[in-house]
Amino acid sequence: MLLELHIIQNFAPSNLNRDDTGSPKSCEFGGYRRARISSQSIKRAIRGEFVTGELLPAGQRATRSKRFVDEVARRLVAAGRDAGAAPAVAEAGLALLDIKLAKEQKTEYLLFLGEREVAAIAAFCSQEWDSLAAATEKKGKKDTKDEATRKLAAELAKSLDGGKAADLALFGRMLADLPERNIDAASQVAHAISTHQVSSEFDYYTAVDDLKPDDTAGADMIGTVEFNSACFYRYANIDIDQLSENLGGDRELVEATLRAFLLASRDAIPTGKQNSFAARNAPSFFCTVVRDRGAWSLANAFADPVRAGRNGGLIDASITALDAHWGELVGMYGAPAGAQVAVAALGKPALEHLKGHRVETFDALLERTLEAARPGTGG
Repeated sequence: MLLELHIIQNFAPSNLNRDDTGSPKSCEFGGYRRARISSQSIKRAIRGEFVTGELLPAGQRATRSKRFVDEVARRLVAAGRDAGAAPAVAEAGLALLDIKLAKEQKTEYLLFLGEREVAAIAAFCSQEWDSLAAATEKKGKKDTKDEATRKLAAELAKSLDGGKAADLALFGRMLADLPERNIDAASQVAHAISTHQVSSEFDYYTAVDDLKPDDTAGADMIGTVEFNSACFYRYANIDIDQLSENLGGDRELVEATLRAFLLASRDAIPTGKQNSFAARNAPSFFCTVVRDRGAWSLANAFADPVRAGRNGGLIDASITALDAHWGELVGMYGAPAGAQVAVAALGKPALEHLKGHRVETFDALLERTLEAARPGTGG
């Protein structure tokens, strides 16, 4: 079973997601330059909303970091272990998993570990404190893993099962040193693209020193910031069966994760240059599709860029184009197998093909979607 999200979201002037030069990210689509927000930026904002929106408790979330030696050591000290020896013991524990460290006791790459996994590593290090402390003395020697140590390593590796962390189950992970502990992502998140052609603009700004004498002319700082304003199409999907597998078949947690993802997708906005632009614009259109199989991104609704006209601006034109493309796909290929659709929109956009699926509020859309996604409901 698959859950799809289709979102139209119009942003005021902003620079939500920058490239290496500080410019708003963009791309070519349909032969025209479009504004773009990367999928990584969107997923990061969603994970942040899990925390700030209190959508998931800490025990059902994961942490992505290179600093797990410090974190495990902190937990060991909090449990009463010696602060001086704790970092070395934590390092030895991670070494059992063949996780390589770089400088300053950081791992070579970002690890994505569930809270329960981190807690299990810390508990293991505390339990095996003496043997791990002894192992630190063998550091640098060849084949420091005897048979007993290998058994400890195998036991510790079992704790890396995802820890029923919802964001880890959604977005997956790759552990280069432990490929058998990789987790396939249950969700796919597309780069958001503008439904129309976009040109960047520049804000020339100056700043004056508050303590500057009144009789001295000129600014003490000048610069430019590149920005744009764009109406975006956002697409994402969740393989509910994969999500259930990643969460150990916990139905309640699966539903809580789907609810959190829908709410976070509604509220999550990338943080780039928000102090300068405050582009806090809610989606204008939100559509969910629960279907038995297959997936349809509706991005090709905007292969020909929409344009503002006498009958409305970019938002209404984008919603109309999306609705028309949905109708074209259904006309060509038939309605998606087992599809249950819900649509919520601001205002009164002209809907022809999706109008029968419209609900009045986001809450109504949320509950209809979750009902359709429950096992045995025919979704």
